[in-house]
Amino acid sequence: MYPLKFTNIYFNKIWGGRDIELFRDNLPEGLIGESWDVACHPNGTSVIVNGEFKGTRLDELIKLKGEKIIGSKISKDWFPLLVKIIDARDKLSVQVHPNDEYAKEHEGEMGKTEVWYVIEAFEGANLILGMKKECTKKQLREGIRVGNLDEYFNRIEVEKGDVYFVKSGLIHAIGEGVIIVEIQQNSDTTYRVYDYDRGREIHIDKALDVVDLTLQPQKCIGIKIEREGFTKTYLCLNEKFSLEAYEIEECIAESSAEERFYIFTCVEGHGKIVFKDGSESIKMGDSLLIPAFLGDYILKGKMKLLKSYVPDIQKVQHEILSEIRT
Repeated sequence: MYPLKFTNIYFNKIWGGRDIELFRDNLPEGLIGESWDVACHPNGTSVIVNGEFKGTRLDELIKLKGEKIIGSKISKDWFPLLVKIIDARDKLSVQVHPNDEYAKEHEGEMGKTEVWYVIEAFEGANLILGMKKECTKKQLREGIRVGNLDEYFNRIEVEKGDVYFVKSGLIHAIGEGVIIVEIQQNSDTTYRVYDYDRGREIHIDKALDVVDLTLQPQKCIGIKIEREGFTKTYLCLNEKFSLEAYEIEECIAESSAEERFYIFTCVEGHGKIVFKDGSESIKMGDSLLIPAFLGDYILKGKMKLLKSYVPDIQKVQHEILSEIRT
């Protein structure tokens, strides 16, 4: 086993731009809004670009190697996570995502809860998260009908490094002037509420079915642990995913877990992952999958990494408590 690198799957979007070129040189032509970087979905599946399995689709490798890749506690029937980079040169539609129960019944896939990490924030960068004033579903329906909802939206200015948790049911949108890493459930279901008269479909009934107007934005501050050569911040923990941030000045030694895979996404700097049989480089914008049976590895360099995975919540809680207990 070795750390897996993948192709970048790019999608043209009317709200996209070219700002991913700040850290990549492989963009196709057009307004690129999304790069799916670790994906195993019918609408886009990653292909491995390094090592023994180069040219193999991720779903094919999971069938071939099973728990050695994804772990003994992760279902082989549906890969649980999707990691994207989103470049919003213009504002995205205001939207809402369903929970698992609704999505399975109506769309045949998982719901979508996600977390956003702001890689870059240009002048005026903002997000919409929830409603800034009280709004009923009746008012929401009428606002959708007449296209007059802006007064209700809770718009938040953001800076580089901000992290926000977006639970299914929360009205939200990525505003113009921001690049984010989005770590989410493996789903491509979105219900548009408001689209700035772009002429695309609005999903009124489904959006009203799943929206929870009581939800409020959750900025993730986290718990920071400082150690010689690195800091680690536990940012987000729920049954869908855990998100941790590593700021590495020198190195940190870790081991894979036979129960689950890990994904590392580099959001600043560069370095390498050293393992028993070699090493793999990683730089800003890269994502690598750590197979469950990789074994010991060392993260070396001067870089900031996001670590995402499907957690054993009690185990992570115990780990946090053991770090902060005096």
